[in-house]
Amino acid sequence: MKTSQTIISTLRDAPADAVIASHQLMMRAGLIRKLGNGLYTYLPLGLRAFRKVETIIREELDAAGLLEFKPTVIIPGDIWKESGRWETFGNEMLRVKTRSGQDMVVSPTAEEAFTALFRDSLTSYKQLPVIAYQINTKYRDEIRPRYGVMRGREFVMMDAYSFDADEKSLDESYSACAKAYQRIFKRLGLSTISVRADTGAMGGSGSEEFMVESVVGDNTLILCPKCGYAANVEKAACKTDEPTDTNGKPQKKTELPYEPVACPDVKSISDMETFFKTTSQQFIKVLIYKAENCALNLKNAPGGKTFKAVKDAEEKKEYYPKAFFAACIRGDLDVNEAKLAALLKASSVELAEEEDVVRLSGAPHGFVGPVGLTAVPLIVDDSVVSRDKDGNLCAHIHDTITGGLTKDVDYRHVEPLRDFMPWMTGDIRTVVAGDCCPDCGTELYSKKGNELGHIFKLGDKYTKAMHVTYLDENGKQQTPLMGCYGIGLDRTLASIIEEHHDKDGIIWTMSTAPYHVVIVPIKYTGAMKETADKIYAELTENGIETLLDDRDERPGVKFKDMDLIGIPVRIVVGDRNLPNVELKQRKSEKAELIPAETAAAAAAQIVRSGLAELNA
Repeated sequence: MKTSQTIISTLRDAPADAVIASHQLMMRAGLIRKLGNGLYTYLPLGLRAFRKVETIIREELDAAGLLEFKPTVIIPGDIWKESGRWETFGNEMLRVKTRSGQDMVVSPTAEEAFTALFRDSLTSYKQLPVIAYQINTKYRDEIRPRYGVMRGREFVMMDAYSFDADEKSLDESYSACAKAYQRIFKRLGLSTISVRADTGAMGGSGSEEFMVESVVGDNTLILCPKCGYAANVEKAACKTDEPTDTNGKPQKKTELPYEPVACPDVKSISDMETFFKTTSQQFIKVLIYKAENCALNLKNAPGGKTFKAVKDAEEKKEYYPKAFFAACIRGDLDVNEAKLAALLKASSVELAEEEDVVRLSGAPHGFVGPVGLTAVPLIVDDSVVSRDKDGNLCAHIHDTITGGLTKDVDYRHVEPLRDFMPWMTGDIRTVVAGDCCPDCGTELYSKKGNELGHIFKLGDKYTKAMHVTYLDENGKQQTPLMGCYGIGLDRTLASIIEEHHDKDGIIWTMSTAPYHVVIVPIKYTGAMKETADKIYAELTENGIETLLDDRDERPGVKFKDMDLIGIPVRIVVGDRNLPNVELKQRKSEKAELIPAETAAAAAAQIVRSGLAELNA
């Protein structure tokens, strides 16, 4: 391809809203242009790189035995109502109506679509296992789209769904997809970290995310330097630590009854440490949360009768569109809202508004405590009270200080299990760097990352809700199990740039570059034109994707543009060097002079070696 036949649309400066390297460079290199908030168009060079990513994903999934489908982007709302997610997915889902009034969904994900497809075609165990996938457009109405295509509103996803007869088969499908993911990211030239993760709105279990390190990553990764434990902070666990008193010794039970202490304007944990002259590990912190679409049975829970339960469209199950809970945790720790939402089987949780806090507890946040709190269920973190292997409750902190359910009043000498009882216990703690690994006890560290792929076991969450069955070997109806596997193509492309760039621009991996080689004649005339055309013809005939810069521009402009765009190999043809030409790899600082007659072969060898290394 000659530059005169395509569009080279580089920018000197990045737009003001481009704050990360990939967004800046994709805009400056003319790979994308913004059409609207969170909406980007791929220009020819960007689309070529995007298609390379798509092709590698497709090749590896096909090689792993997955079958490609092409569902529609607009999905009937009825199947979302069947699964129960019409009411629970949230505002990111764009709902529309046809002219006849039928509810439709602009697909944010494809569990319902694939489950409906297989419900209509699956009849016998002989058809299982099967893993189907699509590479298709999605839309999520992100409240704050940012970072270019890294977090846009419209994007392209690879979604795969496995259907299996039993857990053993599901494990095998899961493993096959995980291995395909590893191959995909290696071929793309990406260094990924595999971490345990929360399944979020998709539901299910056995979740694993493939992350790339990024200083502006949306995710915090918790990692062990010794045993390899790795988890997203939303899922990360840590070894239980023993809280201490002011003297650094293990806390002891007190026989003293709890008593109120007037503490005007002592609201924060640091205020309490100063006022009570003790460590924050001696405090119990209680926060009131509002949970949306909670699927727990709250009929007999404290305050449960005040929460209104509803049934989904087909009245298959009850859930609470809005309910309130008190989260109880040790004073030096923070509540992990993703863990809390998972424990409550809720689509989301958020801190309650102050008026609700006062209405439910009698006190503002900062003075809420567990003693005498009866209007909401008390969810107690394992740092305060947990269950042993036999299911018995065990208190871990003693002689504690906590809110007194009255403004400017705290209680001291509070004993868990004596002065209050949990309605539910669980791990709702946010793990941070410095906590100890749950597997080997080594101190954990953290880094920022972006999610590229996510795989998890859905089980029968969707097949059961949507009545998918097959006949087993004995002619009995059974419900298949599902796995879910996704890769964001736009985000993956941006992540390649995040990992491979320098001050001058993009440094494409050989497998994803828009073109492998660019030929830059100083002037596209005379002997320079003749030599450039000959090298271009040889490379093209040998299957090497080559761009010939035939623009009437100054050499400096051409060099800067090609460094910015990031094509891996550059051949410069100039009068001064002929019959030699200059060959330079984008990732190298030095160029070399070689005979023009061998330039095509030398460039082709670099390209093939680069591809072979990634494909090994």
